[in-house]
Amino acid sequence: MPKARNKTRPRPSGAPKSPVHSARDAADALYRAAMECCHQHDRVSRITAKSDVDDELKSVQKVCEDCDKALKSMTQSYEKTAADVRPEGDDEKWWRTANGLWLASREYLRRHGGCEEATRELKEHGPDRLNVLQTEYELEASALLAQGEAAEAYHRVRPAAK
Repeated sequence: MPKARNKTRPRPSGAPKSPVHSARDAADALYRAAMECCHQHDRVSRITAKSDVDDELKSVQKVCEDCDKALKSMTQSYEKTAADVRPEGDDEKWWRTANGLWLASREYLRRHGGCEEATRELKEHGPDRLNVLQTEYELEASALLAQGEAAEAYHRVRPAAK
């Protein structure tokens, strides 16, 4: 039976990765986080429409929150890793679509934060703020849809990222 790899030990590797390869790896991770985020938000929507079980609703919302946190982390990681990278040739296409995914993910995270703020304000200021909350939720949904479309565009260019 093979021995499990120690997770604290660095992964064995050959030559160091080039900045372009590191940026592509970060873009692939961002893609996977974005797809999971979209999948979990869709799942929450479906379960919320069908379930009255509080524990189930809390559970799926927690998973969704964890996916949003992972998306934020992968967005920041891509931003840091790809900041000074300017690929050319065959790498330029994935890089451009990865940048589109990065921008769409940042916008979704910004809109998601706006929804949380508007929800807190609704609790403090009453129903007169309901229109603001509805607008924030519609903008968040639109940003989530745009993120999903950007992730699909990245996948078309980098099918190996899945």
